[in-house]
Amino acid sequence: MTALPVSKTVWDALLRMRGGVAEDDFAGDPAWDLYAPLARRSGGSFVVAQVGQSLDGRVATVDGDAAPISGPDGFAHLHRLRALSDAVVVGAGCVVADDPRLTVREVAGPSPVRVIIDPSGRVPAGARSLSGEGITILVRAEECDAPAPCETICLPRGPGGRLCPQALIAALADRGLHHLLIEGGAATIRHFLESGQVDRLHVTIAPIIIGSGAPGLSLQPISHLSQALRPRCRTVDLGSDLLFDCAFDRGR
Repeated sequence: MTALPVSKTVWDALLRMRGGVAEDDFAGDPAWDLYAPLARRSGGSFVVAQVGQSLDGRVATVDGDAAPISGPDGFAHLHRLRALSDAVVVGAGCVVADDPRLTVREVAGPSPVRVIIDPSGRVPAGARSLSGEGITILVRAEECDAPAPCETICLPRGPGGRLCPQALIAALADRGLHHLLIEGGAATIRHFLESGQVDRLHVTIAPIIIGSGAPGLSLQPISHLSQALRPRCRTVDLGSDLLFDCAFDRGR
C-alpha cells in the first residue's frame, strides 16, 4: 500500500482554510479532496467521528490493550483530523483507559481544544489531557459536585443518564467551537451517531486480526436492514491503513 501523498503546499493551504482563509483550490489532489471538506469553515457546526480498528472491527483486546492498532499512516491521519478541528471530544472512559494527550504531534498544525465528557467526575486529576499547554473543557452533569480543575460545561442528564449530544454541540458553538472531532471511545461515538449528529465518519482499518475484544462501532440492535445507517462512502488508501470516508446528511 502507498501512503496518501500530503504535500506541504496542500497541507499549508488546508491549515489556512481551517483558519478561515479560503484562497486556494487544489481540486483533484487526493489529500485536498479528502481533507478540504473538514477544513472548510461555513459558520455552522460540523461533526466528524473517527475510529481506528482492526480487520475484524476491534479497537482493543479483551484485556484492554489498544496500542498499536492503527499503523503510522492511520495515526498521522488522526492527527491531521485533530489539527483541522476546533475541538476534540472524548468520553471519560477513553481518558481513564488510555490517558490520551489529545494534542497534534505527528503533523504540523494547532492542537484543538480538548473536551472531555465526564458526567460524574471519573477523570483523575492527573490525566494528561488535563495538564500541559492548551485548553481543556470538562462536560459534567448538572448534579455533579466533583472538583473541576478547568473550565466546565454543565448539562442535564437525558434518557439513560446520558448527556445530550445536541446540547453539547450547541454549548461548544456558543464558545466558538464549531468543527468537532469525536475521537472516542466507542460509547461516545455511538451516542453521537444514534442521535444523528455526525456529518462525517472516518473508519480506518489496519491489517491486523485481533479475534475478540472491544468493538469499534456498536450501535443499538436493529431488526431489519432497512433500519441500518447507509452513508455515502468511499475508500482512501492511507498506506498502512485503509480509510472508509462516510458522509451523512445531517438535519440542521
